Amino acid sequence: MAVDGKWEIIINSPMGAQKATLELASSGASLSGTQTAAQGSGPLENGKVDGNAVSWSAKISSPMPLTLDFSGAVEGDKMSGSVKAGAFGSFPFTGNRVA
Repeated sequence: MAVDGKWEIIINSPMGAQKATLELASSGASLSGTQTAAQGSGPLENGKVDGNAVSWSAKISSPMPLTLDFSGAVEGDKMSGSVKAGAFGSFPFTGNRVA
């Protein structure tokens, strides 16, 4: 399942819906790209693709420095899964391909 492209995701956190944009590129089982959000932007880390399953980590700087660990699945032009925010627990996210 191709995950490559631009995605808009929404993380349903205790602080409300947090939007982010992903630029993803896969190469075999490896996933790379960038995540851009109001909370911080930067390259993805530890990106993996296994069939339609995807996972990656992204660092944010606001409201505090934190690494978010994403895991989810891609189905066509939709993505969904969960994001672990350190000691704050896990929250659901959903996304749509935009390009």
